[in-house]
Formats: sequence, structure tokens, C-alpha cells
Amino acid sequence: MTDPAPLTDDPAPIEFREGFVRRELTRAAIWLGLIAAMAVTVLLVQPLLVIFAGLVFATLLDGGVRLLGRVLPIGRGWRLLIVVLAVTAFLLGTFYLTGVEMTQQVTQLRSTLETQAGRLSGWLASQGLMPGTSDINGLLKQSVGSIGKLTSWVGTAVGAVTTMFMILIIGLFLAMDPEGYARGLQWVVPRAARPEFAITQKRMMSTLRKLLAGRLLGMAVEGVLTGIALTVGGVPMALLLGIIAGVLAFIPNVGAIITGTLMIAVGFSAGSDAGFWAIGTYVIVQTFDGYVVVPMVAKRTVDLPPALTLSTQIMASALFGILGLALADPMTAMAKTALKRRSEREAARDGDSARAEADIG
Repeated sequence: MTDPAPLTDDPAPIEFREGFVRRELTRAAIWLGLIAAMAVTVLLVQPLLVIFAGLVFATLLDGGVRLLGRVLPIGRGWRLLIVVLAVTAFLLGTFYLTGVEMTQQVTQLRSTLETQAGRLSGWLASQGLMPGTSDINGLLKQSVGSIGKLTSWVGTAVGAVTTMFMILIIGLFLAMDPEGYARGLQWVVPRAARPEFAITQKRMMSTLRKLLAGRLLGMAVEGVLTGIALTVGGVPMALLLGIIAGVLAFIPNVGAIITGTLMIAVGFSAGSDAGFWAIGTYVIVQTFDGYVVVPMVAKRTVDLPPALTLSTQIMASALFGILGLALADPMTAMAKTALKRRSEREAARDGDSARAEADIG
């Protein structure tokens, strides 16, 4: 009987013992995982935006709860209930008191803008600045149609209501137990990185609260001043324009341009005096907001450079539509805070390395 053949020590075709091969496979797996994560993010960008909008709404509620806690020492759940009821009562009361007037003004605003657009297109055609067959209304419809392709998921009334409902529900659940959800998010991070992640997370949420508090203050100031000034000047639809100015103040730069365009168009529809009053109102309110309110708020909240905010708004609106435009500033503020924390950590690490080398030397 022959002896069995000796066993070979060579690796099998599916076995990799060489360190170089393992390192390369690990790198390839990391790159493939990164590509897959980017693909999933692109596919899920719309629901991710809805979730982030819910986080922004939850931060608003949390800010109200924290502010109420300074004067009313009761449980968080009761404070949250008071904030929700107060916001609901304010919205319902506003719509009840101004609902009929606002409905009439919305209809009037639409017809006024169509009339002014027709006049502008006729004037441009008479000056030879555009072909006579062109129509600004048609151009507006085309632009709205192209934007609708990007935001078709919220383009219909049903989609918009559903999206808003989901944002409110997500925000309400997050506001009920923010610490619990924060711990849950920390749980998916490796243990070694959890302390640093918790610090960054806390700073990002604090930055978001400050940003939203400043925006709410600016919205209130701009809306009230615009409404009062237009009412004094006899500009039609002053109430509606004041509300629009306050709402659009949440989006700096872009919102101011839209507000000014609407104000001037409506003002000149009532005559040259009302038109020039609207221009003066716009200039004065924006100047007061830019040189008094914004610097005052920025000192206590978050100071974002105007060029940075405008750039991110343009990119977010082009990629994600209207919802991306509204959420551009909160995303920018949180990203800026995370990068700032990272630079602080690297600076501290470099300082420790320098001190260690000095001690050795």
C-alpha cells in the first residue's frame, strides 16, 4: 500500500494570504461601498429631504419648549403640548380673521400679475427688446413647467399636502424625545468615534436652533414692517404682501428678490404713486433688515456669508427643487459647524503632537 501524498501549503484559488491582495480588496470594497452609498442617496434624496425638513420643524418646536422651560418649570411633554396648541391656535386664528380677505387678495394678485406681465411684454416688444410674438406669460409657464419636472413629487396639491403632513408628523415625533433619537443615531457610529460624534451632533443642533430663531425673528420683523408700510401707502393687497414677505424672509436673497418684484408690480398696478411707495418700502425694509436686524441676529445666532448662502441656494434649488431651496441654509449651517469642529480637533491634535515632540527634544 502506497503512502498518501504530502499535503500542499499553496493557497487555494479563492484564498488570499498575501497582504497586498487583501489590502487591495479592502480598498476596492470601500470604494464600491462608497459608490453604492452615493447611489442610494441619489435615489432616496426626496424622502431624505422630507426627513430633514421634519428635523428642522422638530428643532423649531424644541426651541419653543426650551424657551418655555425658562419660565414654566413643568414636564417637557406638557411644554411641547402647550407649544403645539399655541402654534395651532395662532394659525387657525390668523386664517379665520383674514381668510376671506386673503382669498380675495390671492385672486386679485394673480390677475394683477398677469396684467402687469402683459404690459411689460408689450413695452419690451415696442422697444425691440423681444420679438412681438413672445409673451412673458408663456415664458413664465415654460419656466414653471421646467421647475415642475424637478419637483413633480410635490407638484400636485395632494403631493404637497402629503409631504407637509409627513414633515409635521416626523417633526412632532422627533420633538417628543430628541435625546432618545440622538442616542439612537450615535448607536450606529463605531464606539471609538461616539464621544466626538456626540459633541459634533450637539453643536450642530445648537447651531440649527440659533439659525431658526434668528430666521423667525427676521420673518416677523420684515412681514410686519412691510404690511404696515404698504397699508399706509395705500398699496393694494398689503396684508397678503406682508404675509408673503414674512414667509419668503426664511430664504434670504432669493426671497427678497421675489418679494420686491411682487410689491413693485402690485404697486404700479394702482398708479405711479403707489408704485414708487412700494419701491421705497422695499428699499427701506430691506435696508433696515440688512443693516440692523441681520447683524443683530447674526451676533447671537449664526453668521453665514451672503455669497455662500446664495451659492448653496442656487445649487440646492437646481438639484432638489423648492424644498431644497428652503432647506439650503439649515444644511449649510450644519455642514459649516461639522467642518469647524473637525478643524478644531485637527488643530488640537497637531498641538498635542508639537508638545510631545518638544518634550522629547
